[in-house]
Amino acid sequence: MFRSTLALSISLLIAWTATANAEEEAQLVQRDDPYFTQAQEQLQRILAQQINTRQAKNVILVVGDGMGFSTVTAARIFEGQQRGVDGESNVLAWEAFPYLAAAKTYSANAQITDSAPSAVAMTTGVKTINDLMGLDHTATLNSCEDQKTKAVTTLWEMAATLGMSTGAITTATVTHATPGATYAHIANRDWESDAKMPADALAAGCRDIASQLVEMKYGNGLNVAMGGGRANFLPDSAIDPEYPDKRGARKDGRDLTQAWLKRYGARGSYVWNLAQFDKLDPANVDHVLALFEPSHMNFEHDRRQDAAGEPSLAEMAGKAIDILSKNPEGYLLLVEGGRIDHGSHNGNAYRTLTDAVALNEAVKTIISKVNVDDTLVIVTGDHSHTLTIAGYAKRGNPILGISLGVDGKPMLGSDGKSYTTLGFANGPGGAIPLTERPMLTMEQATAPDFIQPALVPMKSETHGGEDLGIYAIGPWAHLFQGTVEENYSFHVMNYASRIGERLSKR
Repeated sequence: MFRSTLALSISLLIAWTATANAEEEAQLVQRDDPYFTQAQEQLQRILAQQINTRQAKNVILVVGDGMGFSTVTAARIFEGQQRGVDGESNVLAWEAFPYLAAAKTYSANAQITDSAPSAVAMTTGVKTINDLMGLDHTATLNSCEDQKTKAVTTLWEMAATLGMSTGAITTATVTHATPGATYAHIANRDWESDAKMPADALAAGCRDIASQLVEMKYGNGLNVAMGGGRANFLPDSAIDPEYPDKRGARKDGRDLTQAWLKRYGARGSYVWNLAQFDKLDPANVDHVLALFEPSHMNFEHDRRQDAAGEPSLAEMAGKAIDILSKNPEGYLLLVEGGRIDHGSHNGNAYRTLTDAVALNEAVKTIISKVNVDDTLVIVTGDHSHTLTIAGYAKRGNPILGISLGVDGKPMLGSDGKSYTTLGFANGPGGAIPLTERPMLTMEQATAPDFIQPALVPMKSETHGGEDLGIYAIGPWAHLFQGTVEENYSFHVMNYASRIGERLSKR
């Protein structure tokens, strides 16, 4: 009995030793593998992280409008391929941030949100219904009475009340859903000027979004508002300064650009072209209204064709920080890549991705200008789109192109025709009427004006309902973890900056 037990123990010991040696040998083999070493380096970086629990003096919320995970992935690959490096392993500026959460984006009345309630969630801490801005979820669309009685306070309004500097910059109109949600309370997001409002709402004394920006009652209003939307501030009797064939939109006869200058006097400025923007001296100005187009600013791909010139999103972000950072009380800034969304609505992935790359440049500028010891920087989206990345394309295949397999040959559908890696579930790329798919070439698919194939034909591609990433760095950034509601971002920004706490003690 003793001998059999001893023999069994020796056998187990030999087996365990052999297994251990095999594991050690496997470990040694893997140790020099580049994927193995990269993961080890990432592990060490994460182990070395120290949480920052200082009060955030400044908070910057960066929103890629319509930038879901699929758009981030495609933009990562595209940005790397543009630079001639490996796109798949590329890292966008915000992907290097240490903390990440996923946000659930549904609104109070819809599975799939539009930009208005998603922005309200981030700026006020509550969810509301589609198409409303700055009102709670019990408000009714187009109700002027609810606009007056069901407003919720934004973090930007709270910060301005404290004496902090505030700003909102975008490549869309400054009266659009995301920037507008920092200062406006409106029963319909389309009421960007009085021309868009019904007569009964005007008669009842409800104000449009543009007038709410210029007349913001909290503190001394926004310090910086940059983007498009010039027509919403000019009377319909005024000829646009850039386009002689266009006029302002306002029916009330008011020129809100002059109202802005009157309000802020010598420390205020209004600019509408690149030369004026470049001449802005942050040391000599505290309030800037910059309106570079009658409607949205140009897509990044088309920006340099603008005769009057437009600054990039990165240039606007840098100038805004220079102006806002003069305030010893700190600042709160929204930066929106607004036209990422519009590229996808148009079914045009090229412009979606080039505007996402422009947002990446803006984030790099932001990080180069701030101290993340006292500045919380958050990068997220507001909703997703129906962009898909599909097939089995080889490593390094142009992300906008047709799918080539690992053998370098075009991959084909069951109809014997090539297909693109990127597509949309719906949108302008759907055939109307339904016809046979064309045999696409790489040259066709990578052209800037190419419209990606779509399953369901629609005039405008729709939003997507999946979760979004929230990437964060700076004080209390570690509070972003797990899956959270979209309105959670407000609560982290408020907690990290102690804005609400400080207001309650006044």
